[in-house]
Amino acid sequence: MRTFFTPLFLLLALFGMAQQRYYTDPLKIPLLLSGSFAELRSNHFHSGIDIKTQGTTGLPVYAVADGTISRIVVSPTGYGNALYIDHPNGTTSVYGHLKAFSPEIARYVKDQQYRKQSFSVDLPIPSYLFSVKQNEEIAKSGNSGSSGGPHLHFEIRDTRTEEPLNPLNFGFPVKDNIAPKIFSVLLVPLSDSSHVAYSHTPKSYPVVFYEGKYHLKNNPILPVWGEIGVAIQTNDYFNDTYNKCGINLLRMSLNNEDQFSFSLNRFSFSDTRFINSHIVYSQYITAKRRYIKTWIDPGNKLPIYTHNGSEGHIILQNGQNGKIDIELQDSYGNTSLIDFAVVGKSAAVKTDSVGGELFVYNHFNRFQNDSVRLEIPTGALYADFHFEYHTEKASPDFYSDYHFLHNNTVPLQKNATIAIRTDSLPKHLESKVIMAYVHPVTGQFSAAGGRYEKGWVTTETRNLGVYAVTVDTIPPEITPLSIADNTLTESSRIRFKIKDDLAGIKTIEGLLDGKWALFEYDAKTATITHYFDKERFELGKDHTFKLTISDYRNNNAVYETHFWK
Repeated sequence: MRTFFTPLFLLLALFGMAQQRYYTDPLKIPLLLSGSFAELRSNHFHSGIDIKTQGTTGLPVYAVADGTISRIVVSPTGYGNALYIDHPNGTTSVYGHLKAFSPEIARYVKDQQYRKQSFSVDLPIPSYLFSVKQNEEIAKSGNSGSSGGPHLHFEIRDTRTEEPLNPLNFGFPVKDNIAPKIFSVLLVPLSDSSHVAYSHTPKSYPVVFYEGKYHLKNNPILPVWGEIGVAIQTNDYFNDTYNKCGINLLRMSLNNEDQFSFSLNRFSFSDTRFINSHIVYSQYITAKRRYIKTWIDPGNKLPIYTHNGSEGHIILQNGQNGKIDIELQDSYGNTSLIDFAVVGKSAAVKTDSVGGELFVYNHFNRFQNDSVRLEIPTGALYADFHFEYHTEKASPDFYSDYHFLHNNTVPLQKNATIAIRTDSLPKHLESKVIMAYVHPVTGQFSAAGGRYEKGWVTTETRNLGVYAVTVDTIPPEITPLSIADNTLTESSRIRFKIKDDLAGIKTIEGLLDGKWALFEYDAKTATITHYFDKERFELGKDHTFKLTISDYRNNNAVYETHFWK
């Protein structure tokens, strides 16, 4: 009896261990998601999942497995306060937008901030310094950095490559039985001789759902010719939330033969900007709709695609019928289907006249005249396009004309160089010069960097469009929030609103009794806060205080006062 029981017990124990997840939950509340892995974001794929925190901050955040803290970041943007934990299985877990670190970690970070005299820090951590156990509290959830609301950004990365992995493949208890929803289909002519419904411009079609799948409204048979691309407007959703999330897999076939597919369970940060070729970028810019392509631009180097040699291009002979099937899946295998009919129809279609110089995707491209220079390096373009240029007289705020360098519907993978000549800039303003990006409709402008040299202002940018030269001579603004007439209105802290009209905030320096004082900076609310620290400053006395804010053109604002604390 004993010899039978022991092996059976071990077998059951091993089976139970096999069923255990390696990672436990980072929050001990139901995991409801507001963002999914590889969801389409501005200029990047989302590298993790966003876990709702019940609309509040300050929930305990736990280590999902044993490990050592390998990196700590504090920033007014991006992930805000973030922790990175390396695990023995070769992965790293990441926790972003935190409100606060655990006390031991917080003391270490604060010491480093004072040592570096900087709020923003990116600290590599020796493996011996902070060991953590699974389910150990490491932080409080928050809304720091570029967060749009309280939540925990959570990632799992391959430690060696730093590539993010889909956390939903690791057994986290997220409820999802909802298939992706399809909103419309876009057909795009891909050559000068192509047409969709006898038009050379892309055409979108609304969809309806019945009999278990999606169809084009009224089931039209679409006449097409030449090389055609198909794109899908879709979102995925999780149970018990209304947030728009992303799909995990797409397949497209023509007449039951596979043409194109992709799956997204990991990617490289160096590749993430290729998202602008993964979608129909012009539709996103002009209509704020993200259509996912079922074809591959020649300059798109994402390694996620498979195709039959056509790179997803649809080509039909005259009179040939085609049935296009598209399958979408989310991370849990919930599937949506759509099919529709096309027919090859040869036709002479009037196209808009194509002007300007042909810029080739796999070449170095340059445009230059006496007043402007544009250089686009090899590898910056995803596809060929005809570059167009003209100028207009600028408003009095500028020291050059408006230079229309094509438009902002052509995305760039790498920085292009733009240089504009300015002959009217006074010498005393040379250090204040700014290259401005000008909105083509509203005329509002924003800083795009820039440096002056021998009559030219030069900058690097990944956006084409309207540019002109201006200057920034206006210092930042400082508005006290918790001090008036040398009297504190808050007992534990001193706060200010800060803003700059163009170049942007570069440095923040607060001096309390002549010594550097840490100010936390929340860029979302343009607020800086110092919490009084009795370990570093003597309290119970009258203090001198000086705050200096500098922008990127060295315009300085200074606020001085004294108060009792």
